[in-house]
Parts: sequence; C-alpha cells; structure tokens
Amino acid sequence: MADKTMSVDDVVGRLRSGMTLGIGGWGSRRKPMALVRAILRTGLTDLTVVSYGGPDVGLLAAAGRVRRLVAPFATLDSIPLEPHFRAARERAGFAMTELDEAMFMWGLHAAANRLPFLPVRAGLGSDVMRVNPELRTVRSPYEDGEEFVAVPALRMDAALVHMNRADRLGNGQYLGPDPYFDDLFCEAADEAYVSCEQLVGTAELTKDAAPQTLLISRHSVTGVVETPNGAHFTSCVPDYGRDEAFQKLYATTPWEEFAGRFLSGASERAYQSAVQTWHEEQR
Repeated sequence: MADKTMSVDDVVGRLRSGMTLGIGGWGSRRKPMALVRAILRTGLTDLTVVSYGGPDVGLLAAAGRVRRLVAPFATLDSIPLEPHFRAARERAGFAMTELDEAMFMWGLHAAANRLPFLPVRAGLGSDVMRVNPELRTVRSPYEDGEEFVAVPALRMDAALVHMNRADRLGNGQYLGPDPYFDDLFCEAADEAYVSCEQLVGTAELTKDAAPQTLLISRHSVTGVVETPNGAHFTSCVPDYGRDEAFQKLYATTPWEEFAGRFLSGASERAYQSAVQTWHEEQR
C-alpha cells in the first residue's frame, strides 16, 4: 500500500487556477487552514470554492482568489458573519450559489455517489429557489407524484480537509464531537488531501478510540500531510479550541494590515511564529 505523505507545498503544487475546490470543516471549526494559507502564498486564483464557510472563505475572498462560492453560510461561529467574506461580497468580488444546509449536504451525497442530482424537500417554498433560478424541480414517477428540488451534485476537482490524526496510507481520524461532512468532501472530489495534527501508525488509530472515529478511508485520499496546529485559528477539539482572541483580531483588522503582518511570510512556520509573537505581546 502506497505511502501518501506529502508536504504542504506538494499539495498546493497539485492545485490549479480555475479549479473547483472543496474545503471541509464547518464555520470556524476544524478547517484545513495551513493548506488555505499555503494557497495564499501561490498565484492560484479564479477558484470555485465549495464550503460550509468560515475563515477559509474569508481569507480566499479577501485575497481575491474566489470566482464563485457555493455555500450555505460563512461564519466564524462566535462572530456570526465572516467579515472579510461580507466585505468581498458587498463589493461584488465573486459570484455566489447559496444553498440550504441540507441541500448542500445532499449535493455532496450526490457527488460522492456519482449521481447528477438528488431529489430533496429542502428549499421548496423558500427564497433559495428565487436566488438560484437555475435550480430545477422533479416530480416523483410513483403514485404520490410529489415534487422535489433536484439538488445538483457538488462535484469537485480537489478537496482539502483537516483531521486530528491520520496514517501514511491516508486513513483519517477525528476525535472531536462532530465529523462534519469531511468524508463526503473527500468522496465527492477527484482528488482529496488530508492535513492532520499528527501522523501515527495505522494500529494507533484504533488503539484508544472507537472505530466510527475513522472517518476518512484511504481509498478516497490522494495525499496526507502532517500540520501541527494546522487548523489555527479555528478549533480542532480535543487538541485545541478556537483561538478567540486571534479570531477577534482577524475580524476587526483591515485585510491589508492583517495579511501584511501574518500572511506575508514564506511558510506556515512564519505564520505560526507571527501568531506566537502577537500573543506574547498581549501578555
């Protein structure tokens, strides 16, 4: 079985401008932020981003890398609306396909199962249909004749997700309270890249944890990269919680100032060092 370990630069080196890119996690929780920051160090642009949006969306939108966003929301959780996403959206910086959370989930399911769409009740009678006039409905071919929304598959060129632990084969494990939909992101994409807090041996994944925590199967993974603190400033429970103080700084600082101080370095190590220096200044 192949060793799928890569570096952060290996992963982003396989991405291309114009791609449809899925980003796992939820809001400001367990986002593959080290990989998102690595994208910002490249010239990648014109991306269609598929995400339960958080600061991943905010960073990419503020940097002008997004052509279209497909999302049900963009939030920092403790800060309801992602401010850099909002600013970019208000200046018409990108197009957006806004779906109900359940519609988004079924779009992932459709893509993971290689179906063109799935019929769902979610969205009927709501403004989702008005703001997305391209959505279609279908009618049941059976006696009930019920009408459904035909949610299109959210097929992606590549997906990025972050796990607590993974092995070198690409099996990924979450240890927090919620799996989110990271497995569907991986299965719905042509290529999937898993960053993790810690690379461990395969036997370690089940030594002290329930089997259902093995969320990501190696068959759907292209590469895996160890990125300690790689979800910062989002949470990665139980390894660490959300860095609320730094998130507040991010949300209240003009983009150019924030990017100049924290995102102008040549590596993830430079970012982590800048964050540590900032925290030391606050003490």
